[in-house]
Amino acid sequence: MATLRFFALKELLNRKPKYIDELGKLTSDYFGKYVFDKGKMKKYLSKEAFEHVMEAIEKGSRIDRKMADQIALGMKAWAIENGATHYTHWFHPLTDATAEKHDAFIDIDSNGGVVEGFSGKLLVQQEPDASSFPSGGIRNTFEARGYTAWDVSSPAFIVGTTLCLPTIFVSYTGEALDYKMPLLKALAAVDKAAVDVCQYFDKNVTKVSSNLGWEQEYFLVDEALYMARPDLMLTDRTLMGHSSSKDQQLEDHYFSSIPERVIAYMEDFEREAYLLGIPLKTRHNEVAPNQFEVAPIFEEANLANDHNQLVMDVMKKVARKHHFRVLFHEKPYKGVNGSGKHNNWSLSTDTGVNLLSPGKNPRTNMQFLTFLLNVMKAVHTHQDLLLASIMTASNSHRLGANEAPPSIISIFLGHELNKVLNELEESVPDKKMTPDEKTSIKLNIGKIPEILLDNTDRNRTSPFAFTGNRFEYRAVGSSANCASALIVLNTVVAQQLKDFKQEVDALIERGAKKDEAILQTLKKYIKETKNIRFDGNGYSQEWVEEAARRGLSNVSSVPEALNAYLSKKAVKVFSENDVFNHKELEARVEVELEKFTKKIQIEARVLGDISINHIVPTGVAYMNTLIKNVQGLKDVFGEGEDFQELVGDRLELIRKISDHIHQIKVKTTEMVNQRKIANKEEDMHKMADLYCNKVRPYLEDVRYHIDKLELIVDNEMWPLPKYRELLFAR
Repeated sequence: MATLRFFALKELLNRKPKYIDELGKLTSDYFGKYVFDKGKMKKYLSKEAFEHVMEAIEKGSRIDRKMADQIALGMKAWAIENGATHYTHWFHPLTDATAEKHDAFIDIDSNGGVVEGFSGKLLVQQEPDASSFPSGGIRNTFEARGYTAWDVSSPAFIVGTTLCLPTIFVSYTGEALDYKMPLLKALAAVDKAAVDVCQYFDKNVTKVSSNLGWEQEYFLVDEALYMARPDLMLTDRTLMGHSSSKDQQLEDHYFSSIPERVIAYMEDFEREAYLLGIPLKTRHNEVAPNQFEVAPIFEEANLANDHNQLVMDVMKKVARKHHFRVLFHEKPYKGVNGSGKHNNWSLSTDTGVNLLSPGKNPRTNMQFLTFLLNVMKAVHTHQDLLLASIMTASNSHRLGANEAPPSIISIFLGHELNKVLNELEESVPDKKMTPDEKTSIKLNIGKIPEILLDNTDRNRTSPFAFTGNRFEYRAVGSSANCASALIVLNTVVAQQLKDFKQEVDALIERGAKKDEAILQTLKKYIKETKNIRFDGNGYSQEWVEEAARRGLSNVSSVPEALNAYLSKKAVKVFSENDVFNHKELEARVEVELEKFTKKIQIEARVLGDISINHIVPTGVAYMNTLIKNVQGLKDVFGEGEDFQELVGDRLELIRKISDHIHQIKVKTTEMVNQRKIANKEEDMHKMADLYCNKVRPYLEDVRYHIDKLELIVDNEMWPLPKYRELLFAR
């Protein structure tokens, strides 16, 4: 292993930036070349077929068989012209990765020859083998059938020689086996609920879209160093490794110049992304060494999520060309910042209004306050669900590590907006308003854009921060499918908007004017959401204590957090909005618990292997070297005072090494035994708890002794690339 480490470092010295040929002077020359977008549909489809597709996209209508055949012919013609030989239904199973099965564009004709074929039936629906994908008990393993159905709202695209059709993935009995189907349902729910509320302010609104702008953080590591680290290869994170003398203490990496090899890589994957119509906008160094970020222009949430999944895949593929590996794990290195995927979320109308942006007059500002407070109320009511949606084995390393928000869901508004809400609470009377009171309130509401115009408050410690025209959900993990958080967020907001409308309508029925009913309901929400409003340091122990006094949830255990999905409140909100039924929720929790358990299981097995097969022998070898040195000094000096003085420090080293080796072996054995006990548990909830509370702690216990050994053992003998090499070698 030590030989492999130094071979990797030697390889690194010969790395050169790999620049690619220009595809065009302007990005616009080739942007979306491999996407079957509206322009290409107009060209390759009949007018009738094109209008049919657009109606399906805009109104959610079904694609009939006749039209499907026409669309398939046009899509096939375009795909073949662009070098495609195969097609696939591209979907998001519950594995946190995308899946695809490629079929060729070939049929056998009546003469026994081969022709390119692609029918509407193949476009709209397929029946792939579902037995290899997690279902949480929805279907038996021997029942292999599952169905994929074309998501017409997300455009088809070509990767390599394959036409990819974004699809949903469901079981034989119709339950969702993916992220896309419940996401589409959640988006439909918030659309309907938001339109109903918008009718108070603008009768012209007929559709509300959920928007997403993700920020993808990641680490790069040289491929040779990656291959010399079995823990990185198998778990995506380092299970051992002492901190480097220099890491991010100087904070000199953030926004600094991007290394040459890295910029060449970035330019390469950005071009690939542009060909696929992904509007990447920003790239920069992140806080930790060899950590970076890429972010696009915001898009409709379903499309944005598809693009995020696709760009992660593109980044991995392109990285190989540049002899890099991409690490999307939330915490690949101990002691330096981990990686998140901030989800910037907003709602917009088909009339061009951002519902989370202050308007130009009292009416539009009251609309802004209505949606702002309803989101706050939804987050306050369902904070446990929002936490559950982002709690994973990997993200739990990052949350609360003084680099990311804690596992306490709070909302940051900023000084000025807090002031606006407090003033509104004081100014709205509980009784019937006088004309003067109404006028005064409306005038103050009209001033909101002026107040917020120069609002530069930011809070990087907040998990759910308002940033002027959107909410930034900062707690989402870098490896996550954005849909997990978006499903919950859009569903709970949809439910809250429905509840709001019921409350307002009830007041109107009792004789209140519309504006009065809205303002009094908003006043009530301001009072009810005070506990979750927090603008201070979310990393501090003081906030943990204060949050407990406020009654906010603070759950750091993944299995415990996931239980929120099974509460009566959660079952009710998901079922009433037709996103998940009870069976699907139980299945989701089962899948997430299984993923959590398996990840800890793999990490424990990998750590045990490296500890016993690589680290212990290295420690023993170095200890033997020291013993030979001591024996040699004894032969030269005898056992007198000179000898004792000379070997004192070496004997102490031998004792330390021996003790660390002993502890590694003992604790590894104990970890294996705890794993065996957990594996016998048939109930997945109990098994996950055992892995969380009984197995996982040993990962840190064993690591402690390995990291101490790393500081003692001769550098030339240490088998694994060290943190200074992983973080700074480029």
